Amino acid sequence: QLQLVESGGGLVQPGGSLRLSCAASGRTLDYYIMGWFRQAPGKEREGVSCIMSSGGFTNYADSVKGRFTISRDNAKNTVYLEMNNLKPEDTAVYYCAARTGYFCSRVPYDFGSWGQGTQVTVSS
Repeated sequence: QLQLVESGGGLVQPGGSLRLSCAASGRTLDYYIMGWFRQAPGKEREGVSCIMSSGGFTNYADSVKGRFTISRDNAKNTVYLEMNNLKPEDTAVYYCAARTGYFCSRVPYDFGSWGQGTQVTVSS
């Protein structure tokens, strides 16, 4: 069974950077499409970014485009989210998720495996 564990969250000042990691165990990520999601208090979970199994295609929510970069290292069974120029509105619990299929998605319902999440707080 696929297990996902996020790490790298923390407290950062506006304009700062963080790199989140999502380490997988139990199965190889080679054939999974991976996504990053976030959920702020009182808000619905939203899709941040998605990456195809080969890493050859990615997409991003408009709110993070140009600031966040998703990547993967299948040899390390790990997916990353590089976050730059962070803003207070990026504060949320960030989750990684995995799905099988043929296309990228940022819809939570499309993903069957989830990590526990890591807190990102952007504040001065």
